[in-house]
Amino acid sequence: MTRTFEGHPLRAIRALDYTIIFARDLPAMRKFYADVMRFELYHELADNWIEFRVGGNILALAKPGLVVPDQPPPAGTASVQLAFRVRREEVDAAEAALRTEGVAIVAPSTDQRWGHRTLFFRDPDGNLLEIYADI
Repeated sequence: MTRTFEGHPLRAIRALDYTIIFARDLPAMRKFYADVMRFELYHELADNWIEFRVGGNILALAKPGLVVPDQPPPAGTASVQLAFRVRREEVDAAEAALRTEGVAIVAPSTDQRWGHRTLFFRDPDGNLLEIYADI
């Protein structure tokens, strides 16, 4: 069976505008992304929605249940993996800066066979974060 997508309304999607992390510990997550990651605070709505500008995108932190009655993700479960691209020489510098901030490194800066230099660590909710560069 051949499927055709041309002219389909969802083909109008051209970008991922923002990503929302449903946070278990919103104050700790806010502090981490503002103070450790040093992302620019873009917008804050009361105590349940925080937006950071990351390049041309928005990374939002929210309490679950704002729109639908979802529960927080279970403890010990990552909700998302985020990958942040930098220049090659910045991967090692980012690792050093994270260690200075007391962030535990899951996997240190490594050249991968798929053509990236990667660094992995977690945010306070346990989400897996990656800083990488093309090599």
